[in-house]
Order: sequence, then structure tokens, then C-alpha cells
Amino acid sequence: MKDYDVKAIRNVALIGHGGSGKTSLSESLLFAANAINRIGSISEGNTTSDYLSNEIEKQISISSSLLHLNWNNNHFNIIDTPGYADFVGEVSSALRIADLATIVLKSAEGVEVGSEIYTKFVKNDEIPAAIIINKVDNEHSDFNKTVTKAKERLFKSASVVTYPVKEGPNCDSVIDVIKMKMYTYGDAGSRKVTEADIPDEEKETAENYRTELIEKVAESSEDLMNKYFEEETLSDDELVTGLRQSINEGSFVPIFAVSALKSIGLNNYLNFVSTYCPSPEVRKPEIGVLKGTDNKVELKADTNAEPVLFIFKTIAEKHVGELSLFKVISGTVQHGLDLVNQANGNTERISQLSLLNGHNRTEVSKLSAGDIGAVVKLKNTHTNNTLSSKNLSVSLSPINFPDAAIRGAIVTKAKGDEDKIATGLHTLHEEDPSFNVHFDPELSQTIISGQGELHLSLAVKRLEERFGVKVELVEPKVPFRETIKTSAKDVQYKHKKQSGGRGQYGHVHFKMEPLPRGKGFEFENKVVGGAIPGRFIPAVEKGILETMEKGVISGNKVVDVKVTLFDGTFHNVDSDEMSFKIAASQAFRKGIRECKPCLLEPIYEIEVTVPEEYMGDVMGDISSRRGKILGMDSDGHFQVIKANVPLAELYKYSSNLRSLTQGRGMHNRHFSNYEDVPKEVENKIIEEYKKAKEEGN
Repeated sequence: MKDYDVKAIRNVALIGHGGSGKTSLSESLLFAANAINRIGSISEGNTTSDYLSNEIEKQISISSSLLHLNWNNNHFNIIDTPGYADFVGEVSSALRIADLATIVLKSAEGVEVGSEIYTKFVKNDEIPAAIIINKVDNEHSDFNKTVTKAKERLFKSASVVTYPVKEGPNCDSVIDVIKMKMYTYGDAGSRKVTEADIPDEEKETAENYRTELIEKVAESSEDLMNKYFEEETLSDDELVTGLRQSINEGSFVPIFAVSALKSIGLNNYLNFVSTYCPSPEVRKPEIGVLKGTDNKVELKADTNAEPVLFIFKTIAEKHVGELSLFKVISGTVQHGLDLVNQANGNTERISQLSLLNGHNRTEVSKLSAGDIGAVVKLKNTHTNNTLSSKNLSVSLSPINFPDAAIRGAIVTKAKGDEDKIATGLHTLHEEDPSFNVHFDPELSQTIISGQGELHLSLAVKRLEERFGVKVELVEPKVPFRETIKTSAKDVQYKHKKQSGGRGQYGHVHFKMEPLPRGKGFEFENKVVGGAIPGRFIPAVEKGILETMEKGVISGNKVVDVKVTLFDGTFHNVDSDEMSFKIAASQAFRKGIRECKPCLLEPIYEIEVTVPEEYMGDVMGDISSRRGKILGMDSDGHFQVIKANVPLAELYKYSSNLRSLTQGRGMHNRHFSNYEDVPKEVENKIIEEYKKAKEEGN
């Protein structure tokens, strides 16, 4: 395998809304560069990047795929990412190591919500960007309208580099406004491209696009702007320099017309990225933190520096084990090299380095700064870990994965599978950190959480396919809380038991009162005169705490209660810690019922992003879920609705939202507070608890 200088490396992430054609595009790019011999199709399930069984079955990308090709003596690493919102974590991990984000739009549909949201990621991370307007061969293609929308809603600094001569089924040519030439493409699969002069009828349009492009580039530099004002143009050398600088700084975003299925416009895109888009060398350095300090260090893409690599994705493959995908941040990584995992201090030996095209691996002896590859059989290294030389103990900032938008509970179908399930769920989390799992002791349930219903259902399917265990995904219990509304000045209980030998005796008097919301529990000992010996006081508090954990009226934890122990009696022989613990527990139960008990429920603040035309339906749906609208904000073409909604009403909300908005709505959520449960709902919960207890007995 040829060694590439860091200047010749291009790391590109293909991102965009589901169905925009990223997988077909990556397939055609590989074919155009002779990296594959035939173009696969999604319908036939034989594309290079969508190779997982679930991807083939559902005909959507589920996991990002690493691909590579060579073009004009440049080495391209391409990450084909899913567009479906359930797999947004894959987009986050790809952008973390990309030096160019290419947003793929559909020429007919224009800018869709997924593309707009992913563009925000690009802007937040200050990643250079390009736009491909795909499917210009579509019958309803509207390239100009999509360009306008892209400028309005994605990047004001965007400008056309190539545009279609004619759109629709007869599309076969694009005009490149930098080279000022027309390129006609042969049938898909022919790799034939013909360069010709621009037809007379297209010259004015091409000149207008070129003028706009030069103006945008000139705006990125004061020197270029002065030159442009003086001469009303830029020289070829100035244009090259200006393009490279402005793209790297994010002040210019090129737009390309493409038909992935017909392989139209691909050569122009690859040529442009090779010539003008940044290599890892010119990108801003990674910032690492030296171990055991707060000291920061710049890590440049220098092949001669100490080796540092960042794991951005983990794949578990049958017969291979874990495959760690990484970017070489600095230095050179080669077979047999020992590096230290800065997360756990373990030393890892690098072996079986490879470049990937989907699941196809090409082994290489080394990878240099800026390059992306894979390594197998690391002992204890996972996504977000930094591996570095023993001479440079440095950690890199992790990928920011999105918060969970949906949760579900796992129910085992067969006894004895618990260990397998735990191992499988842990592996799935390692592969995809946006999928989370934890056992909730309060609910006695294993809770999994992720970005959407499909995200969770696929996790369940993978458990069965890869680990041989069957589980059922059910609605998780809601962690309600019990509390009181009024006080009781004297709640007393005497525990007295005689059984022939030594008996049991404990007698307590409480004062009980509600605390402000969120204060938890307070216990105060005001016993005087030795009415209850001091050695029994901790047992009283323990009895109360244990009862609070189990609940009184609904089986849920009791909160926001103050108990003051002020009196009691004891027996010199029969009193012991257990007796006072039982007495305290029973007194507390009695007191709760006397103090107007009520239920609290967890309230989550949700933020829903939807196109304006769906606002009414979405707000009505929120209200039907007992939600309270907090406010609305505009975010470009979209409206952002903020609301408080009970957790009990949010199960499968992401799926319902997509149904309401034709797949164009997204949401996130986080815990806000606990509030009183409406009386009719409370009564139902308490009755169900009583019934379950009776059936259990």
C-alpha cells in the first residue's frame, strides 16, 4: 500500500437527512476511483457500506461505515453516516474525526430537518463544509430552489461550483464554474467523462455563478477583497489560495450538482476536494490534556511527533472480535507498537492495522498522522479512548453523544440468560455510546435508552442474533414518589411481642411534617430524660428510611418528609434495636396515612423542533399528554417548542412525533422536577398497586 503524506489525506464525512442518497453516493465514488469493480445497489443489498443484515433488510444505514479511495494522488477516507435520527450518535462520532463535512441534499425535497440539525453540529465543531445536491436526475429536481434554501437555512457563504445543464431523467452534464468547462458523463458504470467548452446558451449562467463564487472567496480576506475591488476579478493563483483558505476557515461552502445513481458530477467533486479542501495538516491542531494536570498541549498532524491516536468507533465482528476505528492525531502508528490507554493506564500492542471499505479490510504495516484506520484485538480499549506514547501521556476531548430521547425496559424470556444479556448490552453500548443501559434498583428493571424506537428495537434484535438471547422490550415503570401534605403532631406505635422467652418491645412517638419539594428527608431526635436509650435511636431512623424506600400507599419511595422523634418507652429486658426499628416503621406507615399522602411524578422538559406547518398538531399532542407549553422560539425555518411533560406520557413519543410531522420533527428531553399527580391518575396507580399486592399474596 502506498504511503501518503499528510498533505495528501482527505477525511470526509457524508451527512444528511435519511434518503438523501449518501450510501449510493459513496458507492459511486468508490467505483469512480476504481476502488470497487461494480456499483452495488441498496435494493439488492450489495453496497459496500451497508453490509449489516439489518441494513440490508430495512434498506437504510444504521451504522457509519469507513471507506477509502485514492484520487489524483490523494488518499480519501470517507465516512458514510446514517441519516435516520435514531442513529444521530453515528454522525457525532464521524464528525469528531472529519476534516470536511459534506452535507447531501435531495434536489427535489431541498433542505430537510436532519440536514439542518446535522449542519448545526458542523458549525458548532467548526468543521469545513461542502454541499452535494444529489438526485438532479430526478423528475422533480429543482436545483436552483435547493441552492436558495441551502443558502437561507444552512450556509449563507455557500456558492455553486457545479450545476446541471439540464435536470430530470435526461441529465448527463454539469458545468464547472471554476474550470469554466462542461463535463458530460457516460452511462453509470462506464466511468466515461468528456470535457468540452460551455455551450453559448449556458455562458451567461456560468459567468454569473463564477462571479458570485469569486465575490464570496474575496470576502474571506481583506487583501483579496481590495484586489477584487481594484480589478473586479482574481487571478487563478489568487482564486486557488482564496478557496483553500476560505474553505478551511468555514467562510466558503462549495455546492456541487450530482446524480449518485448515474455517477454524474462525481469527478468534479473529487477533483475539487483534492485541490482545495483541507488536509489534516492545515486544520487547527487537536488540543490534548496532559495526564494528572490541567495543562493543555497542541497536537499537530506531524508524522515525526510522538504517536497519539483517538478511538472514534468500536465494531464487534464475528470471528474477529472487537475492531477499533481510529484517527492518527500525530506521529506514526505501526505493527508491534506499544501505546498506553490514557483512560485506564493499560498498555496496548498495535497489531493487524488495516484500511476499511465497509467490512472488507486491507492490511497495512503503518498509518501516519491524519490517516484513519482500524486495529483488532485491543484488550481494553473502547470508543472515546486516547492511546498515546509512553513519552506523552495526553488525553483528547471525547465525542459528545446526544442525550437519550426514549427509554424501554428489558424483560428476560428465559431464566439463566442474565449474564449473556448483560454482556451483550455492554458490547452494544461499547459499539454505540448513544445507546445506554443501566439496572434501576428502584424499579427492579434493566432500562435501555437511545434515540428512538427503532434504535432500541434493533438493539433487542442484535441481542438475539449475536448473543443468542431473547428479550422483550416493554414500557418501563415510572419512578413515582410518595409524600405528605399535612402534619401530625403525635404519631405513636408500640411494638410488643411475647413468645415464651425474651420478648420484643419498642415504643415511639413522632411528629411528622412535609418538607419543601426536593429536600428529601430530615430526622431529628428530641428525646429527653432517657425515654428511649441513645443506642436505639439509630435503629429508629433506619426503620423509617427502609420504609421510605419501599413506600406506603403505592410502593414508591417516600420523599420530602421530616420526622421528629420526641418520646417513647422501653423495656430493660425486651427492648432491642429490632424492636425499635419495627416500631418506627409501623409508626411511619401510620403517620403517612394520617398526613394526607399524595403521589408525585417526574416531569421532563422537552424541546421539540418542527417545521412551522406542524406546530398546531404538535402542541395539541403535547396538551393531550398533560403537557404544559413553556414557550416557543424560531430557529431558521423551524419552530422550537419547549414544554414540561410527565415522564409517564413520553413513552414512544419520538415515534409519535415523527408520525405527526412526516418524519420532520425531532426532540430532546431532560429531567426537570417532580409535581403532584392528578387525583384521578393517582387513584388508578394506588388501586393497581393494591390489586398487585393482593394477587401476590
